[in-house]
Amino acid sequence: MTSDDDPFHDCELDPEAILGTHTFEGVLFTDETETPVNVLTGETPAHSQATVEEAKEFAASIDTETPQIALPASVESQVETQSKPYTAAAFFHFKATGSLERHRAYHAAYEADAFAVDFEADYASGDLTITVERADES
Repeated sequence: MTSDDDPFHDCELDPEAILGTHTFEGVLFTDETETPVNVLTGETPAHSQATVEEAKEFAASIDTETPQIALPASVESQVETQSKPYTAAAFFHFKATGSLERHRAYHAAYEADAFAVDFEADYASGDLTITVERADES
């Protein structure tokens, strides 16, 4: 197999590292996501008030072929940019999977016909579950 045929040729991890089902706990935006508090008033600024439904709708509205999930935005970015407490990213984003190596491996599998990749975003718990199988086994 040439490197052009191998979707993992640029990856640090091989497919075996991501095959099966993996759950990444507490990585999604939830109702419990930390938001800034104005120290003078004790209130959360209006721009940082959001619901999970808003976050899910925002992620779904991103115009891309790769499914998006809602991740929590850092308190610092919420304060500095007066942004919402969530951001959208590909379901295999390194902030969700914990490493750039996993991000690249999941991306390669998602793009390759040789693999079936599915995910479940549980916004109640904040858990993301990704399942990767070889296409001939699914």
